[in-house]
Amino acid sequence: MSREARSEADETFMDLACRLAVRGRGRTKPNPMVGAVLVRNGKVCSTGYHRKPGAPHAEVVAIERAKGSLQGTTLYVNLEPCAHHGRTPPCVDLILAKKIRRVVIGTLDTNPLVSGRSIATLRRKGVRVTSGVLENRCRRLNETFFKSVETNKPFVTLKAALTLDGKIASSTGQSQWISSPASREKVHRLRNQVDAILVGVGTVLEDDPQLTVRGIRASTNPCRVVMDSRLRLPLTARILEPEAETLVATTSRASRRRIRDLEARGVTVQVFRPDRQGRVPVGTLLKHLAKRGMQHVLLEGGSGIYTTALKAKEVDKLLLFLAPLLLGGREAPTLFDGVGFASPRKGLPVHDLQWRRSDRDLMLEAYCSGPGTRFAGEV
Repeated sequence: MSREARSEADETFMDLACRLAVRGRGRTKPNPMVGAVLVRNGKVCSTGYHRKPGAPHAEVVAIERAKGSLQGTTLYVNLEPCAHHGRTPPCVDLILAKKIRRVVIGTLDTNPLVSGRSIATLRRKGVRVTSGVLENRCRRLNETFFKSVETNKPFVTLKAALTLDGKIASSTGQSQWISSPASREKVHRLRNQVDAILVGVGTVLEDDPQLTVRGIRASTNPCRVVMDSRLRLPLTARILEPEAETLVATTSRASRRRIRDLEARGVTVQVFRPDRQGRVPVGTLLKHLAKRGMQHVLLEGGSGIYTTALKAKEVDKLLLFLAPLLLGGREAPTLFDGVGFASPRKGLPVHDLQWRRSDRDLMLEAYCSGPGTRFAGEV
């Protein structure tokens, strides 16, 4: 991506565009989060952000709010403006019609319908374009969108609460509650932003979770997805209650009668060809969820599905709540079980580790190496 000279002011105004974009978090899908800032003579004259699908794009909101002529102004936007007709007309056409002099863009839109076309059109029409301002931040802001359009798979965040000795449950399988109430509230806020929560049937059998959003205003429940290769899911499980959509992923080894029983409860049952271990193939399941329009999947346990997804390099981000607690016990499950890697050199690296306090816990965020790395901001 070619870049023109940028200034410290460019980063300041792009920072504002990013902060505006975040206001649409969890509400814009399948569209990305976008914020726009119009600047005249070094001062902000108008702002806007994209609120929801079908609503005006951020650039349109900012332009329509501005007073007077926009000739000679500069538009800051964290993502390349659209150049195609969708639910709304192309933003590029409006930018040209208003004679905006310069457009500063955070990152290229890798959607094949856009992908540099807007930048080329603007430059061809004489508009100065500066791209790549705060690019990594702008990529991170829409990491779920980029992962979806570039791979046809959803972005996967692995969330887990674990003790200082790495246990996600006791030797008897109890995990409620390792993390603090403050940490659990953060998880509910995250649930309110994702498209699906994915768990293994073992988690349902052990904890009987609801996997819904609670304690959050204006909340929406994501789809609850259970990997259950033999359909051991009890028909009395709380995850089958009609508060949210439930999808059960199983294999061709499952009982047809059991499938009919679940479907009679209003559950969607998707049958997959089993992998070599006789389980639901996690990569194939993720592709199926993407076809259903899901961009962000929250992986919530247990140890078996964590291990499968990590070894398959299907995890993009880790969100770990580390509690000041020791459980011990050889039988107590850990985050990453199974045979494991033969040596540290062959292990799965993580990068961009950040941490902060969550009441008594430490909340750790990191990105996994592998296929998803570049969607987490490494361009």
